[in-house]
Amino acid sequence: MISYGLLTLLGSAFVVAGVLLGRLVARRGAEVRLASTKQWLDSIRASAAAESSEIRRGAALTAREEAQMAGAAFDAVSQIRETELSGREAQLEARRKTIERLEADVVTRRQRMDLAQAGKKAWDDQIRVAKAEATSHELERVRALETRATVSCRDIRTAIIEAESEEARVAGVHLLRGVDQSGADPDQVRHAKRIMGIAVGRFSGHYLTERLLSTVPLPPGVSLEQLSGPEEANLRAIEAIANVKLTPTEGRDAIRLEGLDGVGREVVRRTLTWVGRNPRAVGDAAAITRSARDISGALDRELFDLGRRAFAALEIPRAHDEIVSLVGRLNYRTSFTQNQWKHAVEAAFLCGMMADELDLDIKIARRAALMHDIGKALTHELDGSHAVIGADYARRLGESEIVANAIGAHHTDEPFSSPYAYLVAAADAMSGARPGARRQMEDNYVARLDDLERITRSFRGVEEAYAVQGGREVRIYVAENQVDDRAAISLSSE
Repeated sequence: MISYGLLTLLGSAFVVAGVLLGRLVARRGAEVRLASTKQWLDSIRASAAAESSEIRRGAALTAREEAQMAGAAFDAVSQIRETELSGREAQLEARRKTIERLEADVVTRRQRMDLAQAGKKAWDDQIRVAKAEATSHELERVRALETRATVSCRDIRTAIIEAESEEARVAGVHLLRGVDQSGADPDQVRHAKRIMGIAVGRFSGHYLTERLLSTVPLPPGVSLEQLSGPEEANLRAIEAIANVKLTPTEGRDAIRLEGLDGVGREVVRRTLTWVGRNPRAVGDAAAITRSARDISGALDRELFDLGRRAFAALEIPRAHDEIVSLVGRLNYRTSFTQNQWKHAVEAAFLCGMMADELDLDIKIARRAALMHDIGKALTHELDGSHAVIGADYARRLGESEIVANAIGAHHTDEPFSSPYAYLVAAADAMSGARPGARRQMEDNYVARLDDLERITRSFRGVEEAYAVQGGREVRIYVAENQVDDRAAISLSSE
C-alpha cells in the first residue's frame, strides 16, 4: 500500500518535472527564434535603407535632368512666341497705318462730295429758275396768241380731239355700212335663206309645249300639318336637299315652289309623290330626308343618261361628264315655255344640216349647237350671261376653241371667230322662232316695245320713235337742225 502511494508520488513528480523541462526547452527555442527574427528584421531594415537611399539619389538625378529639359523647352517656346508677337505687332502697325490712310482718304472724298452736291444744288436751282422763266415766257406768248385768236388752247385742243373722234366715228360708220350693204346682197340673202329653208324642211321633230310646276298639290289623304311635320321640319329637310323654298299656299291644299333650279323642283315633286304613296312616312322626317336624297341621286343619274342620249342621237363624240350632265339638266329648264333640252337637240340638227350645205364639219357644228345653252343650267348659281358662262365651262373642260367661241358668240357676247359661230346663232334663232316653240305674255311684249321706243328717244336729235313689225324695226323722226346726213348714217347704226 505504501509502495503504491510512493510510486504514485514519484510518477507525479516525474510528470511535473517533464512538464517543467518541456516548458524550459520551449522557452529556450522561442528565445532563439526571436533572436533570429530580430537579426532578419535588422538585415531587411538595412537593405531597405540602402535601397531607399539609392532611389532618392536616382530620383533626384532624374528630376534634375527633367527640370533642365523643361527649362530648355520653355526657353525655346518663349523665343518662338516672342518672334510671333513681334511679327503680329508689325502687322498691326502696318494695318493701323493703312486705316489711318483710308480714313484720311474718306475725309477727302467726303469733302469733295459735299462740294459736288453744293455745286449740283446750285445748278439745279439755276435750272429751276430758268424753267420757271421759260414757262412764264411761254404762258405769256400763249396768252398773247389766245388774245389775238380770241380762243383758248384748251378749246382748240378739245375741238381737235372732237374732230378726230368724229372723223374716226364716221369712218367706222361707213365701214359698217359697207359691211351691211355687202351682207344685204340679194344673191347672198337668197342663198342664206335657201340653206335655212333646206335645213328646216329636212328636220322633223316632235313638239310639245311644257310648263314647269310652281305649285304641287298635296298627296291624297295627307293634310298639310301631317306633311309639314312639327314646326315644318319635313319641309325644311326637303328644302335643304332640293335647294327650293317650300311654302304652303293660301288654300293650304298645295305647296308653292320658290326657286330657279328646275331640277330641285322636280326633286320636290317626286318626293311629295313618294310621300303620297307611303303614308306611314308622313310623320318620319328622317325617312322623308332619305327619300329626297335618294330621289336627288337617281335624278342626277337620269339627267346624265339624258345627256348621253342627246350625244348618241346626234352621233357626236362624248364630252366631259360634267358637260354631259349640264346638257341633261336642260330638260328642266325652259325659255318662254320651250324645253331647252329639246331646243338644244333641235338646234344641233339644224346647225348640222346647214353645215352640210356649206361643206363644213357636221359633227363640230352639231357639237357646238348642242352645248350652246349649257350656261342656262348654271345661271341660277353663277352671275353673268349664260353664253359667257357656257363658253368658260367648255374651255375649262377641254372643248376646242371653235366650239367654245360658238357658245360664247351666239348672243354676240364674244366676237364671231369661225363660220360655226354664225351657224350656231342662226340655228338658235331658227329653233326659237319656230311657230309654237315659245310663248310670250302680252304684258311682257308691250313692255318690250315701250322699252325700245324709250331707249330710241334717248339718242340726241331723236324727237319721236315707233316700234313696228313686232319690235324688229324702229322708225324715228329727228330734228333736222341737229342731225345731218352723216349723223343719220351713224344714228341708224347705233
